[in-house]
Parts: sequence; C-alpha cells; structure tokens
Amino acid sequence: MALGAVSATAQTVSITPQEHGPQQQEFVHGAPHVASLEWTIAAGGRIYDNWWEALDRDEPEATNPAYPVDVNGEQSGAGTWRCKECHGWDYMGAGGVYSKGSHFTGIKGLLAMRGVPPESLLATLRDENHPYTEEMISAEEMMRVATFVAKGLVDMRPFINLETRQVIPGVGDVDRGRAIFQTTCAACHGFDGRALDWGEGDEHNFVGTEAAELPDEVFNKLSNAHPGVAMINLSAFSVEDRVSVLRYIASLPTGLDD
Repeated sequence: MALGAVSATAQTVSITPQEHGPQQQEFVHGAPHVASLEWTIAAGGRIYDNWWEALDRDEPEATNPAYPVDVNGEQSGAGTWRCKECHGWDYMGAGGVYSKGSHFTGIKGLLAMRGVPPESLLATLRDENHPYTEEMISAEEMMRVATFVAKGLVDMRPFINLETRQVIPGVGDVDRGRAIFQTTCAACHGFDGRALDWGEGDEHNFVGTEAAELPDEVFNKLSNAHPGVAMINLSAFSVEDRVSVLRYIASLPTGLDD
C-alpha cells in the first residue's frame, strides 16, 4: 500500500517511484526523539514485514542459512530473511495460513510470545535461528521487533477465516471502518480505494483487491504500514477499529468495472 504519484482518475491510474525529502525520509526510516509505544510496535511490525525496506539497508543476496530449505521450505534468496516468511502474516506460522503451499516451513507461530517482556525475547532474536547481524538490524531496532512480538501481535482468527483466507462476514463495524478510511486512508487510496494500483497491464490490484484476497497481510500493513514508504498506520487505533477498517476495505472495488 505504497504512497505514489497518481493520475486524476481511477480509470487511468499509474504509480511512479517517489523521492522522499528530508522530512519524509525521517518519517519513513527515522525515529521520533521520544517514541510512543504505538510507534515502536508499528516500527517493529515493519521490520517483521521487510527489515531492509523498513530500515533502508542492503537487501540480502544469499538464502538465510536458518531457513529450512532442505526440509520444508520452497523459497530462496532475500525473501527467506523476512520474519513473515516463516511466522506468517497471521503470526501463526505452520498453524495458520502458511500451513500449506509454497510458504510452508513447519516453523511454529509467535502468539505464545505475547505478554513476554520484550527484553526477554532479545536473546532468541539473536540465536542461530535468527542470524541477523548488528549491521542488518541494530540492538535498538531489534528491541522494536521484540516489542512488536510482545505487545503488538493480534490473533486474527476471530475475524479472518484462515482456511479460506477471507474476512469473516459480519465482523467489525462497517460504518466505523468507512469513517476511519474516508478520513485517513483515502488521502492516498481515494474514497473508492482505486487511487493506487499494484497491478500490471490489464490486471488491476487495488486496496479492495488486496483486502479481499490477502486480509491477513493487509491487517498487518494497515496496523503497522508498508515498509519503506510514507504510509500512515493505525497502530494507535483499537484492534476493533482496525478490524472495522479491514471489513470495510474488503468491500471496496476489486476491479475497474465494479
């Protein structure tokens, strides 16, 4: 859900790379002088998503040596260094959406770590199963990940059917979701969600498309923002509000003709 340059109408949308000025660069890759808990959780969530985009670091070239390529894993290269690749967008690992398919690794989820003091998680985040160097993710940055795991994970099973990967009908308050979306997210996505398009050629991919097809990923991103771009997040909103937004955007158009 990246912020980009868009044309005047949804029917002729295009996205071009955006140059960040100093203030935006600080918003995207920097940190506030006095960081709130909500900012810290969201920053950790972006590192969980894609740490080199979140932190403006070099993308890894080789496959993560801890990735179970010889056992279950079907992925390779930089993507195997992303936390979400093993633990899932739903934080349930092999017990959730990634219980099957090309992202299955057999690695367990993280929900059991909720409530653990973040400081207690740091040793685990530096062990042989997490071979991140200080140059990749510094100690301060890794504490953001630990805070996200300890205090920011949400059990998505009450509002997403992990078998069908669909938002459960009737969850949340669609009117509340509409109100939040129209007063925040629509500044970039447009009122109908079609101001940004990640599709190629004749295939269109709007925020409504994403929410309908990948609600677990979208919930992570609306909660924490997409790494490496100037996007707001809803970490300071309640989980109930975020679920309402997810329900609302899952009802938005998925194509130009909707």
